[in-house]
Amino acid sequence: MSAEIIGVLGLFVLFGFLAIRIPVGLAMVVVGIGGNFALGLALPYLRFEPYLHQFKSLLWSSVASYDLSVVPLFILMGYLASNANLSRDLFQGVNAFVGKYRGGVAMSAIGACAGFGAVCGSSLATASTMGRVALPELRRLNYAPSFATGVLAAGGTLGILIPPSVALVIYAVIVEASILEMFQAAIVPGLIAVLFFILAIAVVVRIKPSLAPEAAPMPKAERRQAIRRLIPVLLIFGSIILGLGLGLFTPTPAAGIGVFLILAYGLYLRRFGEGLSFAGIKESLLATAVTSGMIYFILFGAEVLKGFFTRAGLPEALANWAGNSGMNPWMIVALMLVALIILGCFMESLSMILVVVPFFWPVLVEINGGDYATAATAAFAMDLNDLKVWFGILALIVIELGLITPPVGLNVFIISALAGDVKMSETFKGVMPFFAVEIIRISLILAFPAIALFVPRWLAG
Repeated sequence: MSAEIIGVLGLFVLFGFLAIRIPVGLAMVVVGIGGNFALGLALPYLRFEPYLHQFKSLLWSSVASYDLSVVPLFILMGYLASNANLSRDLFQGVNAFVGKYRGGVAMSAIGACAGFGAVCGSSLATASTMGRVALPELRRLNYAPSFATGVLAAGGTLGILIPPSVALVIYAVIVEASILEMFQAAIVPGLIAVLFFILAIAVVVRIKPSLAPEAAPMPKAERRQAIRRLIPVLLIFGSIILGLGLGLFTPTPAAGIGVFLILAYGLYLRRFGEGLSFAGIKESLLATAVTSGMIYFILFGAEVLKGFFTRAGLPEALANWAGNSGMNPWMIVALMLVALIILGCFMESLSMILVVVPFFWPVLVEINGGDYATAATAAFAMDLNDLKVWFGILALIVIELGLITPPVGLNVFIISALAGDVKMSETFKGVMPFFAVEIIRISLILAFPAIALFVPRWLAG
């Protein structure tokens, strides 16, 4: 049995483990070690003992990176913002401006998801948090259950792309791209997503007004209060995004500043009987430790798995096949994106990035003319650094799409569970308009890479 066949079998075993809900990190470690043991048995020249020697330092080398120090800070930022009820202030503040229009409360939910996603960086957490905040209001105003849950499931996907994003950090580390450039590149596609989602709501409620009844204008006193509470939240979130976008500071200092500002504002709100309690701070710290530990263990598992696949020669074999296939490079990219959509129905975004990107990236390099391709020789008319940025944005958008794709879209599952009495099939009906505009956004970025590359190129001069 050849090494490549063992590698493919290991890949199927990995997906089998994930299908039966074995934790991702554990599945990667088991397949990585088991696969290397099988290689040693079948092919004596790939001995198992040398592979084991790397474990003396593998765990440390997997996570002891300055680039990865930003991960727990971003996670802490999200938990502090959630416990300080900044998600509620965001939703009510945006609602003060657009809530009076038909579908305005749904538009407010999209805006709040975008704002909260900017500090949370997780689509699943954004969907869960904003579902608890906005769903009761949407139901109180008699929005159609399928439409209300569909809006929130789709809005939750904004958390993975709008910077700062943990998924963007992990992708950048895998392909050795600049984290700052990835954040800068995500700004325009993220804003396009918000605009398209709001336009989708406006079109849908115009075609079928029964989905979103007319909302009564918010009382003036309540509106002033909501706007007053929105301003500091926008200043905090906006300073982080703007600072990253303009290159005023790098991601790790930005995360540290964000944690400090949210903590300070949350403690200030205690004067009014709200904000962060010490119990909330403790809960945020503990949740951050658990989530960060889980992510770091997944990163360690990915390194173990990567060792197995590299020794089996799978990435190299896939790259060679793509380079010799004669297929149009754009067709290969399209197939990659379709594969990501399908996998996104079953896998969490971070797991997809860690499992799939190490396979896809060597293929992209190969069909783009190799490691030293220039803009003149590259298949996609861009150099290697631009290719990293452009494909990263595309990949994350497609992974977002997988979170709302039947039959299992994880965001749909979360929102349906929060709603309780709304079937997943109804929520999937509600996300279809947003699915359609996401396809349009993907097509635009495929056709016009400058949408993703404009901001980093402009700031680089």
